Amino acid sequence: MLLLLLLTNAFVLLPWAGAGRIIGRRKAEAHSKPYMAYLEIQTVSQNYSCGGFLIRPDAVLSAAHCVAMKGTVRVTVILGAHNIRGREQSQQKIPAGRWFIHPEYSHKDEENDIVLLKLKKKARINKNVQCISIAKENEHVGEGALCNVSGWGWTSDKGNAANVLMEVELEVQNEEICEQISTDYQRQSMICVGDAYSKKSPYKGDSGGPLVCNKKAHGIVSHGYPEVLFPEVFTRISHFEPWIRKQLRRFGRKVIPCFPFSD
Repeated sequence: MLLLLLLTNAFVLLPWAGAGRIIGRRKAEAHSKPYMAYLEIQTVSQNYSCGGFLIRPDAVLSAAHCVAMKGTVRVTVILGAHNIRGREQSQQKIPAGRWFIHPEYSHKDEENDIVLLKLKKKARINKNVQCISIAKENEHVGEGALCNVSGWGWTSDKGNAANVLMEVELEVQNEEICEQISTDYQRQSMICVGDAYSKKSPYKGDSGGPLVCNKKAHGIVSHGYPEVLFPEVFTRISHFEPWIRKQLRRFGRKVIPCFPFSD
């Protein structure tokens, strides 16, 4: 399974730097992204993590490939975290009771890579735990847009996961770039993000995190290509917005308000 997370500015290796070291990443200001969720995932054979984001007090969006496993899968959602390894009073740990994977999700080519998780209890909304608005069906983010991606994933190719939330700014690319790399790229449901010049990208462990453009979640960290580190592919939320609304109605008829995060 391809899990993705935060690579940042690579540089020319100096003799003391160590092979494969990646530097230039940026720590996010503590609790500056109160919509972020850390998913602890347990299966019979392994434990791992993904990202996600709160869109309602009882609902988190993430990538389908994070939970689309055979056998028993348990997911615990941690909200309000900055140092995920620390004992922060701001953290709320809530099990996911159910989740709805898109019925046309394909593990082979990562099409329709989206899942909506229903929390067993509502999150307590406060300054450290807030929702984020998602792109509506008619809202599109175009080439050249600068967006933010954050997560607790690997910060180097040696497998070092971040303890604190990291962030990186990425540019939306011309979709022809991803189309040239893979015939599986789908314009209507995917976003091509990140360029080789900036050498920034999500990496292992960041899957499921949001691509935030102009204070709205427009994408979900999905997958990359074995041949190249850049660009990466994000699930296009606007394409799935009607499906998301339909699933939320299955949670219950009553609409649960959640004031969206704003800077």
